[in-house]
Amino acid sequence: MTNTESLGTIEATNPVLTVAPPKEDSEMNGATNKITVLYCRLSQEDERAGESLSIENQKDMLLRYAREHHFPNPTFFVDDGVSGVTYDRPGFQAMLAEIEAERVAVCITKDLSRLGRNSALTGLYTNFTFPQYGVRYIAINDNFDTIDPNSTDNDFAGIKNWSTSFMREILAAKSALSIRQRVNAAFLVSLTTNVPYGYLKDPENPRRWKIDPVAADVVRRIFSMCMEGRGPKQIANQLKVDKVLTPASYKALQGIKSPNKKPEDPYD
Repeated sequence: MTNTESLGTIEATNPVLTVAPPKEDSEMNGATNKITVLYCRLSQEDERAGESLSIENQKDMLLRYAREHHFPNPTFFVDDGVSGVTYDRPGFQAMLAEIEAERVAVCITKDLSRLGRNSALTGLYTNFTFPQYGVRYIAINDNFDTIDPNSTDNDFAGIKNWSTSFMREILAAKSALSIRQRVNAAFLVSLTTNVPYGYLKDPENPRRWKIDPVAADVVRRIFSMCMEGRGPKQIANQLKVDKVLTPASYKALQGIKSPNKKPEDPYD
């Protein structure tokens, strides 16, 4: 059986769970108060990649690995729905606090990308911060283990993480440029008959979109709240409090057809 308890201060949506080690594992490793960090991260983009990256899948893999290698006091730190580009994540920061307090012996992730998507910053943690506090770091799928800093597997894993990060930046830049070019041309070819909220069809050319000034103000406000760090539910709740019509309700008021059913509460 496993026991769970809280460790450190962390948001309820990002729980930290301690899993008690079997008696034989404690005896094999000797008495120790240090923990083995099992860090899991999943972003909204990762969720679309399928079950293999799910939090539960990561937990199963990491706990099994810790058990098989007799690492003491396995403890979960979780960031669910948080991008790997930022390192200001509740679970990650809680883990870092434990490391800096010298209460961590080993840190394990599924792969390097779970630790972070920025290869340079990830390298700073694995090559400097972790060794500074005597923490051994392992990325299972990348065969990365800081116990052997001269390993060729570590070199290849680092190159793989850097190239993945680099390609993501290139693809993101290309996508942004493509969208910007289409917007600047004001000639957006819709894949559906419904124009996105914030735009209107040009009466003189249905293939041309025009900015809807009323809805555009709402879109800009949503963007600002997002940049302030608010999540989708927080933003939706705020718009409801401020009596901002839902897209379906707004379109119905304007006499525009919408594939979405108008809600009973036009602000919900």
